[in-house]
Amino acid sequence: MANSRIKRLINYLRPYWRMVSSGISALLVVNAVGVYIPLLIRDSIDQLKTDFNFSELSRYALILFVLSSLMWGIRMFSRVSIFGAGRQVEFDLKQRIFQHLLTLEPGYFAKNTSGDLINRATSDVDNVRRLVGFSVLSVANIVFAYGLTLPAMLGINVRLTLIAIAVYPLMIITVQLFSGKLRDCQTEVQESLSDLSELVQEDMSGISPIKIYAQENQERKAFGQRNQRLLDANLKLARTRNLLFPIVEGISYISLLVLLWLGTAAISRGEITVGDFVALILFVERLVFPTALLGFTITAYQRGEVSIDRVEAILHEGAKIQDDPHAITLEDNDNITGKITARDLTFSYPDSKIPALNHLNFTIRSGETIAIVGKIGAGKSTLANTIPRLLNIEPGQLFIDGYDVTQLSLKDLRKAIAYVPQDSFLFSTTIKNNIRYGEPLSETFDVEYAAKQAQIHPEIANFPKQYETIVGERGITLSGGQRQRTSLSRALLIDAPILILDDALSSVDNKTATQILNNLSPEKNKRTVIFISHQLSAAATADRIFVMDRGKIVQKGTHEELITQQGLYQSLWQQHQLKEVLN
Repeated sequence: MANSRIKRLINYLRPYWRMVSSGISALLVVNAVGVYIPLLIRDSIDQLKTDFNFSELSRYALILFVLSSLMWGIRMFSRVSIFGAGRQVEFDLKQRIFQHLLTLEPGYFAKNTSGDLINRATSDVDNVRRLVGFSVLSVANIVFAYGLTLPAMLGINVRLTLIAIAVYPLMIITVQLFSGKLRDCQTEVQESLSDLSELVQEDMSGISPIKIYAQENQERKAFGQRNQRLLDANLKLARTRNLLFPIVEGISYISLLVLLWLGTAAISRGEITVGDFVALILFVERLVFPTALLGFTITAYQRGEVSIDRVEAILHEGAKIQDDPHAITLEDNDNITGKITARDLTFSYPDSKIPALNHLNFTIRSGETIAIVGKIGAGKSTLANTIPRLLNIEPGQLFIDGYDVTQLSLKDLRKAIAYVPQDSFLFSTTIKNNIRYGEPLSETFDVEYAAKQAQIHPEIANFPKQYETIVGERGITLSGGQRQRTSLSRALLIDAPILILDDALSSVDNKTATQILNNLSPEKNKRTVIFISHQLSAAATADRIFVMDRGKIVQKGTHEELITQQGLYQSLWQQHQLKEVLN
């Protein structure tokens, strides 16, 4: 598992290997100069001890200043290069995640909350960026610091060097003992943060029912509980880190104390010079920071390790609905007349034993308006979602103009279908941009014509900014009926040969809904309309009506034919008439 994460990390960095290589090379130069400076100080001390000369001291001081400045400049270059590569990896991962999410079917987002996905695309990607930047720099620095410093120390005195570094294996063991707990703590932090983000996102979207039902205190308590869990997880991680780092740093300073104790005795015996002793102290001091930094590096790795898994879980999620390897492409929508045929169409949702669609067989002629009615849960929306392949159906069951929908390219299939779902989602932009979302370059005249067909133009004209009115998040500034008709305008503007309205006029009164359907009548010769609704007075104007119950089409016919038959439609129509009388 650890090797696979390292391979992923290498793959992230591969496009920027030049930046990383130049940064690591600069670190090598920095550490080489850092090893030379103590040796230079050693030589100056030994020389000036026997023959002190102020001008010679000034020369050494100037050389040290130049070398220190050079180290600073090269170190800054190394940090910019390596951290820059980390930022590039962060950018790439966010792009990949977003682009990949766009390929996934709606069912994926029903199983995974937006708060968790947002947290993975932001917080987890940020952790990966830290791993790429901070950890790569730290590991390279540690390797060069030890690889160059230890030989120089051994060259001065082998015994003192070995005694000074004898405690370091204990430090490595200590870090290993803490690594598992750090990873578990970091996982808990990331999951708690996702839960909190999910609640905030959900409450912001559902602020209206929170206000209506006066549940502010309840939501405040729920937020407090999740926030407390996040705080506890962070404190637990902090306690683990704050226990580890002082231990690691304390162990590293033991070597300095040992050197001070044994080094002075070595000087008195003439085994080393005063300059050698000072150089050894400086070398040990050079190793203290990289050694202590090892703990921070382990923490960054633990965070990045958890976050890599969470990010890769999204990227490895395969799209269940995708183009067939030999998908059929269409030149333009003029090739589609809108004929829809179902042959034994069957579909079941995951973990459901009862089919949502149960062996449906029908043919919808091109240019025909079909109303689909039935009780809640009868399978009407499921049927609507199968036509543009928002659900993954088996081949050989559903056809448009004789083409198996599973064999058509998704782009061409969905370009031939204008679909208005139950949830009339609007983007936080102008009404004009919302209507022309499917055709961004549409002229104002075309936008207004679509709005007139959807019976929303007069209301838009009364807004102070008319079509330039900002609708707010999810269209919150508009009423339910206005949102539905704006969504319908968006669908009508693209002029697709097939139009599906999935209870898209539920917030519109019967009279307006009927007028909208009548507006579509002149287009019948070129557009097939599937109208799913509980508004039977509007459905009655359709060419034919399909009545669904428990995943099956139990009746077909015109309104006049169905009301004379004993069955579900007659019962629904009688209930509708009773409601009309009571209203």
